[in-house]
Formats: sequence, C-alpha cells, structure tokens
Amino acid sequence: MGGMSLVALFGLPIEDVLAETLSNVNRNSSPSDLKITDLRYVTVDHLGRATSIIRFDTNQGIYGLGELREGRDERLALMLKSKVIGQNPCNVEKVFKSIKNLGGYGLRGTGVCAIEVALWDLAGKAFGVPCWQMLGGRYRDRIRLYTDFMGVSDFSDVHDRIKYRTEVEGFTWIKMTRMFNVINSVEGGYRNETSRIISDRGIDKVVEYLGRVRDIVGYDFPVSADHFYSPTVNNMIRVCEAIDPIRLAWIEDPLHWTRVEDLKTLTEAVDTPTLSGESIYLKEPFIELCDARAIDIVHPDQASSGGLLETKKIGDYAQEKGIGMAQHFTGTAVSYMANIHIAAATENSTVLEFHQEGEEIDQFNSMVNTVDGRPMLEKGYGLVPDESPGLGIELNEEGIKANLHPSDRSYFAPTLEWNKWG
Repeated sequence: MGGMSLVALFGLPIEDVLAETLSNVNRNSSPSDLKITDLRYVTVDHLGRATSIIRFDTNQGIYGLGELREGRDERLALMLKSKVIGQNPCNVEKVFKSIKNLGGYGLRGTGVCAIEVALWDLAGKAFGVPCWQMLGGRYRDRIRLYTDFMGVSDFSDVHDRIKYRTEVEGFTWIKMTRMFNVINSVEGGYRNETSRIISDRGIDKVVEYLGRVRDIVGYDFPVSADHFYSPTVNNMIRVCEAIDPIRLAWIEDPLHWTRVEDLKTLTEAVDTPTLSGESIYLKEPFIELCDARAIDIVHPDQASSGGLLETKKIGDYAQEKGIGMAQHFTGTAVSYMANIHIAAATENSTVLEFHQEGEEIDQFNSMVNTVDGRPMLEKGYGLVPDESPGLGIELNEEGIKANLHPSDRSYFAPTLEWNKWG
C-alpha cells in the first residue's frame, strides 16, 4: 500500500486509492512482451585483470547485468548473442537450456553463466522482485564471508593483515591461499619441480605456518587452506594427516576434481574436510562427486558453474547427500551480488569467498550503486537486498569509466557483428 495504512486510504477518492495501491508497480514493464534487443559489454580492471561485464538491453528500457569470470574473453558471451536476441528474458530456464551445451568446464562456460545471470536480473526487474525470491525465497538476510590471505614467507605481514581483517573489519572466516609459496620458502619443500611431491621439510613448514595462523585466531575460528599442488593421493594423505590437528575447515582442491576415486580415497583416509568444484561446469559432475561421497564440501562458482538456478540446484543436491556447500567468488560486484542471491536462497550455503581488501574494496563499491542504498557488505557479512528487484544493483557509469581496462576502453559499444554469428 505504498506505506499508507488502510484506514488512511478509506478517506480518499477511489482514483487516489488506485493510484496509491499501484504506486510500486513497474509501469515500464509488460513481462509477457519483454524482448532482448541487444547484448553489449564493458571491460574493467579488476584486481589487475581484465573482467567483462555484459548488459542485455530490451524493448522496454530495462537492462540486465552479468559477468564473465577471471579475465575470460567477452566473446564467450558474444558468440551466443544471435541465440538470445528476440527472446523473452523471463523464460530464463528455456533460454539457458538452449545455450548451456555451448559452454564447458575450466571456465569455458562463463559466457553462458553471465547470460543466465543477466536473464534473472532482467526478469526480477520486470516482475519487481529480487532474484532470491524467484529462486524460491530466502533462508537468511546476511551471508557470511571468508577472506583470503596469500601464503608468503614473511609471516609478519600476514599476521598484521589477519589481525586487522578479523578484529577491525569483522571477518569471521579466513583462507590461506598459495600454500605452494610456503612450501617453496624452505629448501627442498618439494622433492623436485617435476614430481611436485611435498617433502617432509615442506610438510613441516606447512604445519608450522598454519599453526602460527591458529595462534592468532584460536581454534574456534574457521581457517581453510588452498593451493598445495601435489599430484598423488598418498602424498596428500600425508599432508592432511600432518595438518589434521590444526583442524582446518577444509583443504581446497587437494586433487583434480575429475579424479573421483582418488578424491574418495583421500576423503575417507583423513579427518580434514575436502572441498572441490570451482572449475566445474553444470550440476552433473557435482552429482557424481556427491554420489561417490568423494568430497565433504562442494565449491561452485556461479560465474562458471551455470549461474543462479544451476548453482542452487548443486547446493540442494549436495544437501540431500549430506554434503556441505561453500561458494567460490573472485569477481566484481555484479558477480558478487549474483552469489549473494544464491546464498540467500540455498539452505545449504555456508560461506562466500571475498578477496578484496583496502583500496580494492573502494574500487569494488565504486562501480555499482545498490538500489536500496545499503552497503553490499558489512562487518564480514554480505547483505541481502530486501525488496530491490533483480540483483538489486545498478551500474555507476562514472565508477565504471574510471576503471576501464587498458586493453579495451570502449563502454557498451554496439556489437552488431555478433547479431548473426553462428
């Protein structure tokens, strides 16, 4: 009722009552007649990497946003343009099914995922509801975030950053990445560059390093670790057995996700939970991992796993099998908000990755405006939009133009050459 009480409305003429009750309706949108008229992109400099944001334009003046993951070529989305032009974006699943076979694992599906997200953003704007509502409603109104720290030999820098991010910024979960740097910091950490087998010295260094992290945050604070890069099951069993007393929340991608039986052997042999999935495309490989109980936690990235609905399906299936879910993320605010809506609508979602710190957060915030005016994150948690339609953000043109990548300084230029491609 637009903020007015029923009692107040009773005293108004009927035309004023109708005007008030319809005040929140999106009069610019007739969902059944909505059509995609164009697909354009802009490439921004994000964490030193060219990252492309796509935009669907429509015949009714509203637009939808999506994002390609980690510097992948915008042509992965543009090559699909001819298949989506003229379609009604509200038929999200129908359009997605018509293009999903043109993606692939290892981030080759990120163009499909960007399109899927842009479709949901448009549909939400057309119907005037948030994406989480269209995914079935929300389980939570804020999302726990975990923040990353690069494994480096100078622990004093890591110590100060952990203290600041946890005690000042309020993050309640951390992940130590690039553990190969820690291993390489001791002579003979790997037996040799060819085998990449982690030696006793390397394992001891990992235990020492992660133990120092535990000294900072204590044992009630979740700590995860990534990037060990050992290729054998037995070697990873030795690593995990050594760090089991440190009680990690998970060890990430200890073996390649395609090695289902090897992952199962590792998972059954150690106490440290195993996690995998950031490079997997679509739900089927996750289903295989879950059915085999090869991992303890799935780790999809919606920008490469299939977008909003597919990632929710992954989380729901894992939950049925008693397997947890954490969400991988390394992008701009567009991909971030897509993840926020998934986490809100997926009961099994535990935590979402967040890389940015310091000036990187300022850049992150500068490229979009939230529709409701609230911040996107606060004290280590992502905030879920209450009523803002679609993803709940609009691009800040000034902020985007200030962060254009040197490789392509165009701003949503026409892409007519892709209208009939393929």
